[in-house]
Amino acid sequence: MAFFLMSSCTDNIVFNQYKSIEDASWSATKNIDFEFSVSDTTSANNLFINLRNNSNYSFSNLYLITTLKFPNSTSVIDTLQYEMTTPSGAFLGTGFSEIKDNKLFYRQQKVFPFSGNYIFSVRHAMRKNGEIHPIKKLEGIQEVGFSIEKTK
Repeated sequence: MAFFLMSSCTDNIVFNQYKSIEDASWSATKNIDFEFSVSDTTSANNLFINLRNNSNYSFSNLYLITTLKFPNSTSVIDTLQYEMTTPSGAFLGTGFSEIKDNKLFYRQQKVFPFSGNYIFSVRHAMRKNGEIHPIKKLEGIQEVGFSIEKTK
């Protein structure tokens, strides 16, 4: 019975991939791309940005710029903000060590309009207060992932 429960928890995963950030230092000019194929254009999906950060991450939030490129070459670009700590400064996410896993909603109940290959790109857009230029190297982000789960 336990195997069935474990199996059923992963049955809804359509896509799940992580990419490591060299030296846990994410360059402002580094897009992280995920390519995935869609054949089901009727089911709703939840899309997540997954982050692994360590204690070197020195901000309470995170700004990201995302691009979702469709098979017909159209794109949707978003600027997103996520809280990374509690008001007291404790990191959000799961994990018992200094490394925290964060599963951040990107889209809820998304139905893909076209079958074919999609590309999801993400880059950080962090700046220090009062600065116009991005932080060149964002310390503390070890991995960035993207996942798609069918809704129930």
